[in-house]
Amino acid sequence: MVNNGWVEPASPAAPATAPADPPARLGRGEGRSPRDMIMSLAVLLIPIALLLTFYRLVLDGDKPVSVDAAPTFQEAQRAGLFPVLTPAGLSDDWHTSTATFRRAENGATLRVGYVDPDKDPVQLVQSNVPSATLLPTELTKEAERVGTFRSPAGVWQLYDTRPGEQALVLADQTRTIVIVGKTDVGNLETLAGSLK
Repeated sequence: MVNNGWVEPASPAAPATAPADPPARLGRGEGRSPRDMIMSLAVLLIPIALLLTFYRLVLDGDKPVSVDAAPTFQEAQRAGLFPVLTPAGLSDDWHTSTATFRRAENGATLRVGYVDPDKDPVQLVQSNVPSATLLPTELTKEAERVGTFRSPAGVWQLYDTRPGEQALVLADQTRTIVIVGKTDVGNLETLAGSLK
């Protein structure tokens, strides 16, 4: 910049600002009352409660999903690889949740999952896979035999398997049947006794 003796005018001074007002504070009793908060919660909770009631009572939301296992039992019977036992006379409190029949190199396996009257999962396994291979897979290698149970199908061996889980096993030369679940032994015996 060249100094030619001319002086630039000073920039205008910024206007003085008034000191900021302190934030407004509500006095005692001027805020939201507990009644207001309860009303706000009620507006949220009442519709949720109504929806849950509708789901449970009208739509049977707590009822386990049931599948028809009859076609799977029939498929296993038609295969003719081992004698297949089917449950008969179980109460309406038993629900079939899954049913599969699979063939493998070492044999075929029928698996049917149930929800028992106590809402616990129970699995029925029927297979011609050799017991020496099937039992460690289904019950773990640490499974320990603790008793027996007699039904029309034969004498079952009772095992303690994983923590909280028990199993009934019926084995012969043509097939092995395993009923396993985290449930009362009485429910396992009911399912075993229904197999014909």
